[in-house]
Amino acid sequence: MAEKRLYQKIASQILKMIESGAYPPGTRLPGERELAETLGVSRVVVREAEISLEALGHVEIKVGSGVYVKRRDQQDHSRLPKVSAFELTQTRLLFESESAALAATEITPEQLAELERTIERMENSPQDSEEADEADRVFHLTIAKASGNRANYFIMENLWRMRVELPEVREMYAAVCVEDSYKRVDEHAAILNALKERNPDKARKAMRAHFSRLIENLLVASEQHAIEEARRRSHANREKYLKSALAS
Repeated sequence: MAEKRLYQKIASQILKMIESGAYPPGTRLPGERELAETLGVSRVVVREAEISLEALGHVEIKVGSGVYVKRRDQQDHSRLPKVSAFELTQTRLLFESESAALAATEITPEQLAELERTIERMENSPQDSEEADEADRVFHLTIAKASGNRANYFIMENLWRMRVELPEVREMYAAVCVEDSYKRVDEHAAILNALKERNPDKARKAMRAHFSRLIENLLVASEQHAIEEARRRSHANREKYLKSALAS
């Protein structure tokens, strides 16, 4: 099992502090600078850890105010539905296209800067690295948050959970994302440019193009898997019947 990334370790440490009662539900966590000094890491790592904890439902980040611990009844520990990679991607195409269109009219300069940073991280990370996947996650969650609709953000959190927590979906995404990471960067850049122009229709089309291409690649990967599985069964049957013939 690959070693956890630093931000994940810091997220675990912060969560332990929360669960120990050091920061009860409803209270504000110390600022980034204080946590960074306490935990011996940079403020960037602390920020990524807090974003991760928010995605998991443990805290809420309030822009201009701070990071607050959620009450247990606010935290989402529900079971995920069993869906295929195609079902999830079709839903993401429909939902995220409209979310991007809405974000184009609401997004802040700070959120645009965050999207730029995620694209740079994706561009400078190995194709199959956790760093690239994390940048991808932050990109899509930031757009959902930029829509200004908390329901959109909640839905996006759970769509991403399905993407990474359901084994079949995770494997299918991994099969296509490694092969076309450069296209993913270009498509994210096109979405960002549309958001910078504050053009809802362009943002919607850019997001739809991103997921339409992903669906096509999933179809190709699925066909290849089916062919390989058919060959495997054919080889197994060949061996079985040859042994039977020789034993006669």
